[in-house]
Amino acid sequence: MRKQHCACAVTLVLGLFFASSSAQQAKVTRYVRYALKGTMSYGILEGENIRPVTGNIFEDPEPASTTVRLADVRLMTPCQPSKVIAVALNYKSNLGDKAPAAHPELFAKLTSSLVGPEDLILLPTDSTNAHYGGALVIVVGRRAKNISPAEAPRYIFGVTAGNDLSERGWEQSDLQWFRARSSDTFGPVGPVIAQGLNYDDLLVQTRVNGEVRQSERTRNLVFNTSAIVSYVSKYVTLQPGDLIFTGTPGETKAIKSGDVIEVEVEGVGVLRNKAVRVHQ
Repeated sequence: MRKQHCACAVTLVLGLFFASSSAQQAKVTRYVRYALKGTMSYGILEGENIRPVTGNIFEDPEPASTTVRLADVRLMTPCQPSKVIAVALNYKSNLGDKAPAAHPELFAKLTSSLVGPEDLILLPTDSTNAHYGGALVIVVGRRAKNISPAEAPRYIFGVTAGNDLSERGWEQSDLQWFRARSSDTFGPVGPVIAQGLNYDDLLVQTRVNGEVRQSERTRNLVFNTSAIVSYVSKYVTLQPGDLIFTGTPGETKAIKSGDVIEVEVEGVGVLRNKAVRVHQ
C-alpha cells in the first residue's frame, strides 16, 4: 500500500513541475493539506518535500524549519470550506445552442461531497449516467461581501483543480440538483492550492483512463474569476477557504466503475480519482 502511495506522490510532483512555462514565470506558492501519522497539517510543497506551516494559511502562515517527505503523507482536500459554489454553462464550448447568460448561473454543492486526491469516487447503485466535469476551482482567501470585480483579485487566495461530477439523469428528473451534484464523493478537489498564477489563462484538461476528454484554457470562461467572485459575494458572504467551481468546458461523457479520471490544471497539478460502483 505504501509503495503504491509513493508512486502517486511522484506522479503528483511530475504533474506539478513539468507544467508549461507560462505557469512558472511568476513566483508560485503551492499549499497542501496532508495527514501524517494521524495528524492533519498544512504545508508548502517544495519539490518532493513539504514544509509544514503553523497558524491559519489565510492569515500569515509561519513556515517550519524542517520538512517532511511528500511520499510519506496522504494528501487531503486542500482546505475545509464553509460552503461550495459552482457555476454552470461558463464556457462557450459547453453552451451548445444556448446564448450566454447575463450573469453567472450558480448552484451549490454540499461540503460533504468533497474528497481529495486518490480518494475513490463512489457511484451510487441507481446512478446510470454520471459524468466527469473538470474545472478550475477558486479558493477564497478573505471574507467577501458586495465586492466589485476590480476588488475581487484581492479576495482570491489561489486556485485548485476540481471534478464537478454530475448524474445527468437526476439533473433531468429531480426538482433540484441536490443529489445530482452533491452525492458523496461527487466533488474531488486538489492536489494543491496554487497561489501566484494567472488564473484567467490556465489550461484545464480532463483525462479518462489516459484519454484526453476535455482541454481548454480559462481565458475562454464566459465569466472570469473576478466576475464570479464579485457576483457570488452579492448574495452570500464568502469566507476564507470557500470554494467556487468555475465551470467545465466542452462536452462530457458518462463514466463507469473502474475508470480513472484525472483533472489537470496548469501550474496546479493532477487530481486523480478512480470511480467504483457502490454495491448495497
